[in-house]
Amino acid sequence: MAEFNRRKKKVCMLCAGKTVDYKDPETLKRYTNEKGKIVPRRVTGTCALHQREVSKQIKRARAIALMPYTK
Repeated sequence: MAEFNRRKKKVCMLCAGKTVDYKDPETLKRYTNEKGKIVPRRVTGTCALHQREVSKQIKRARAIALMPYTK
């Protein structure tokens, strides 16, 4: 019988009470990679509801030049 490497499920930080706002680019940087792309939820561990919110906030921050589109 083969043993499987079970990974611990990532917990959504936003469900735990943390908030994301477009006026805080330092918090939004943890959801983008070094090239400025939005990181998928399977990597960040956010739930679907909050991943949509994170994407929306990143796009707002880019539109008013708080975050770059690319690096």
